[in-house]
Amino acid sequence: MNSKYIILVVLFLFFGGILGCNKINATASRKAVVGAVSAPVIQPKGAVIARVNNIAIGLDDFNQEIEIYNANVPADRPELKITTKEQKVNYLKNEVIRRSLIYQDALDKGLDRNDDVKQAVEKTKRDLLVLQEIKEVAKDIDVSSKEIEDYYNTYKEQLKEPEERQIREIVVNSEQDAKDLYIQLLQGADFATLAKGNSKASSAKDGGDLGFIKKGKKSAQFDSAAFADSLEVGKISSIFKTSEGYSIIILEAKKGGKQKPLSEMWDDIKRGLTFLKQQKTIEELIGKLSRDAKIEVYEGEIK
Repeated sequence: MNSKYIILVVLFLFFGGILGCNKINATASRKAVVGAVSAPVIQPKGAVIARVNNIAIGLDDFNQEIEIYNANVPADRPELKITTKEQKVNYLKNEVIRRSLIYQDALDKGLDRNDDVKQAVEKTKRDLLVLQEIKEVAKDIDVSSKEIEDYYNTYKEQLKEPEERQIREIVVNSEQDAKDLYIQLLQGADFATLAKGNSKASSAKDGGDLGFIKKGKKSAQFDSAAFADSLEVGKISSIFKTSEGYSIIILEAKKGGKQKPLSEMWDDIKRGLTFLKQQKTIEELIGKLSRDAKIEVYEGEIK
């Protein structure tokens, strides 16, 4: 969130919490501060929707503020968002105009000359200029079609949907027990029944069923067996050892693992590559500026 957003959020909290219950009449407010000192002229963007003495409020500025406000409304409180014309008019009268009145009164009192205020203004200006500089540096960066295609072809396997497999397992303490059960399975014994009666794993109560799982849920040895290309649906694995004991698994079903076409991933890849290029350009700029600058760090002063 940039500095402008932070300032607006603070103002929302201030006016909504402290002054929210005090309604205001726009016409009356203009009369109340007619003697206010002249505020610095800020050109309004868009049609003028209100004036508070010499301060004009523009529609574009106002709508941008509404967007910021709505973006900060908690997801579980959508009713707090400002969406209707009536709500916007109320917000204009009870928040924006009120803020302008307070602003002009602060100028009357000379608070703009307060050292803390001037320092805060300079810090905000610094942050806004940094953001603007980054925007200027990054605005012309683009990604070619060939770069997108090359990225897709290079990382095609990694861009697949994650594969999930439904696995049943039997885990026993000794290799001999595993061999005995393996022979029974080859002879046609029901895997779930053997799992319930013999497996020491917590899945035994469910006939060894682990449900659909992705790689990484269990050990590397388990993944090697469960996600082997040679393991087909309905087939059992060889006996393998993990830290839990000797295991046998059966593949019940699988889903996912499909390769998305480039057309579906085009925009995502372009955004990602654009971001990486922008970051690289910014890092190069910082590197150049750092080489030309005198930088001193006093680590001993950091407490």
